[in-house]
Amino acid sequence: MKHKAVPETQSMTVFERYLTLWVGLCIVGGIVLGSVAPGVARTLDGLSLHVNSAPVVSIPIAVCLFFMMYPIMVKIDFAQVIQAGKSGKPVGLTLFVNWAVKPFTMYAIALLFLGVVFRQFIGADATDLVKMPFGLDLPVGAQHGAGTVVLADGVKMLEIPLWRSYLAGCILLGIAPCTAMVLVWSYLAKGNDGLTLVMVAINSLTMLVLYGVLGGFLLGVGRLPVPWQALLLSISVYVALPLLAGYFSRRWLIRTKGEMWFKERFLHVLTPITIAALLVTLVLLFSFKGEVILANPLIILWIAVPLFIQTNLIFWLGYGLARLLGLNYRDAAPAAMIGASNHFEVAIATSVMLFGLSSGASLATVVGVLIEVPVMLMLVRISLRTRHGFPQAERTV
Repeated sequence: MKHKAVPETQSMTVFERYLTLWVGLCIVGGIVLGSVAPGVARTLDGLSLHVNSAPVVSIPIAVCLFFMMYPIMVKIDFAQVIQAGKSGKPVGLTLFVNWAVKPFTMYAIALLFLGVVFRQFIGADATDLVKMPFGLDLPVGAQHGAGTVVLADGVKMLEIPLWRSYLAGCILLGIAPCTAMVLVWSYLAKGNDGLTLVMVAINSLTMLVLYGVLGGFLLGVGRLPVPWQALLLSISVYVALPLLAGYFSRRWLIRTKGEMWFKERFLHVLTPITIAALLVTLVLLFSFKGEVILANPLIILWIAVPLFIQTNLIFWLGYGLARLLGLNYRDAAPAAMIGASNHFEVAIATSVMLFGLSSGASLATVVGVLIEVPVMLMLVRISLRTRHGFPQAERTV
């Protein structure tokens, strides 16, 4: 049976209707909290699961993400997931954009803006100290790529141009397509949740194979060890845990309470939880990084420009190709968004492991967090306003 058409503004909650406003207030609130109570922010930020001394999973963020993801996961009919997995076009499209296009456009755009357009603003002679590449032991004064081995506080470090350090962080974002938040973006854009989950699973597995290969090639710093443990831990906590909770609780609730109660009572209660958890996550994220943001406002702008352009380019490329391939809107929206959005948790963890917590590369990955939500919300709104240009998939109940 077809669903009765509902005006978009009536089908959205107050959270969804004014989400851009709430996001802005939470970003400001998080930065203020990090400034006036830095001790609280540092304590919460320190509650993390570590891999090789690098913080990979923030426990407070993981809790928030669970409540953000669970309401989405519990709504998914897994028969729909199996059906979505049989559709080759959306999956092929997202794999092509994410791995054959996105890493290289990110490299080219970041190189153009950070290495040419904004280089004088960043400081043509400014340098950054980063960790020595794994397994490399060169004498002080030796050259390695664009850097020089120096001794800093008794530890051998590699001194590289600052803009190249920012470039490295952008590269790490470019090779990490989203595997968690894209479920939120797809949900808000009224995309196919089952297909999104299939694409998340496939991209997660692809990351395990290609992340280190593309990272090593594009960074040009020698062999980049694949952060297997960081990737597996991150995907397990951010995706697998709420997925399992949603799957088993859905089965149990429908069996004990009935499908009508589940859809009309339980899901209704869950509706605002995803957005509320997103807002709390933003407050936490920006309270953790408030000091960095306030201390480097212009640097953040220089880094944000190529990231903003890249996000829009990848979205429109995926969205346009989906239209050319004849995909319906519910498949086209998540196929475009999974490439536009980034798995910034893995990018941050990898930059810390490879270059150090205080490096320019790590700062660039933090800027990825800064622009992620506002830009993706903008693209969600664009998707909703342009959905009538795509064939519409029929929903059944």
